[in-house]
Amino acid sequence: MSDDKKTYVRFGIARRIEHFLLILSFSTLGLTGLIQKYALNDISIWLVGVLGGITTVRIIHRIAATVFVLEGVYHLVHLGYLLYVQKKEASMIPTIKDAKDALQSFLFNLGIIKEAPKMPRYNFTEKVEYLAMLWGFIAMGVTGFMLWNPIATTNILPGVVIPAAKAAHGLEAVLAVLAILLWHFYNVHIKHWNWAMIRGTMTKHQMIEEHAEELEAIEAGIEEVQVDEKSYKKRMGIYMPISIIFSVALVAVVLYFVTFEQTAITTIEPVYADVNIYVPQTPTSFPTATSTPTPNPELENTWEGGISQIFTTKCSLCHGENGGFSVKTYESMIKGGKSGLAVVPGSPEESRILSMAAPGKEHPGQFSADEITKIFKWIQDGAKK
Repeated sequence: MSDDKKTYVRFGIARRIEHFLLILSFSTLGLTGLIQKYALNDISIWLVGVLGGITTVRIIHRIAATVFVLEGVYHLVHLGYLLYVQKKEASMIPTIKDAKDALQSFLFNLGIIKEAPKMPRYNFTEKVEYLAMLWGFIAMGVTGFMLWNPIATTNILPGVVIPAAKAAHGLEAVLAVLAILLWHFYNVHIKHWNWAMIRGTMTKHQMIEEHAEELEAIEAGIEEVQVDEKSYKKRMGIYMPISIIFSVALVAVVLYFVTFEQTAITTIEPVYADVNIYVPQTPTSFPTATSTPTPNPELENTWEGGISQIFTTKCSLCHGENGGFSVKTYESMIKGGKSGLAVVPGSPEESRILSMAAPGKEHPGQFSADEITKIFKWIQDGAKK
């Protein structure tokens, strides 16, 4: 076999399956997360419709998050096996040599020096990407927990952490997706197509370019030092029960985490379900009937005919002219905010304003039952101005 066609084994089937699940869960999280962050974008609106609505999108997002976290549990346990039982080198930890390789690679690409660095099994770019993934896993996990379980979070921390977590979660998601598209895709799929995580092998040309130090060791017949059988059995006897208990505990924590609070994905029962939609007005008795103007229901059931006054009284303190969702004008009310449409003309069921500020809810500025009835009728009739 010629050197051009010769390949070297990089990853076994277990590592490739792990990577495939990472691709699947990360891609699903990125897609379903970004269309929620940019919910008013035309593409986002179309994708939400294709996926079955915002509730379905949120459920898909949380399923992908669960898979992502469970994969993190597996990776942690497997990492412990490699480092403790097999006594493998922590080859993903950056060293001084990586800094030197990065500088040498930079100067080589500029043409200042003529020799590219000879890099080990994992080069400096792969180590940086791995550490970025670990950071993203922690940051997205913590902020995701807060958003998924806001009541539990605010029982411990002040309420301001929820919008802060939302901002951090969304921005970290954008950063992660851009890093994959611009950095990972270029190095693995554009600069040259890397089959290592698909076929498990890498060509000699790619090994020379990206892992020349490891290639020299392979061709020189230098093998990793293997743990003797006695030491292996001893370490396995210690690690196996600990890893099983640790794994079961972590999986239990994950399952508890994804099930104990349902507020983020459970649809709230409409508070107006048992409210009379139409209540005929009783004529006033004589003599006031002759002097009191007859109300015009059509005029009253408009934004300018009285509906705006309800929102001004109950909502304008928080949703005035301070940015974000505003009830100041009819146009800003219909436009909605970052969380979506507060009012959907003709569809009270999809109008978040009715459930968010309904009687009995913790949202400040709650509507009375009479106000709920008026707003419901206004939205049902098309939310006229």
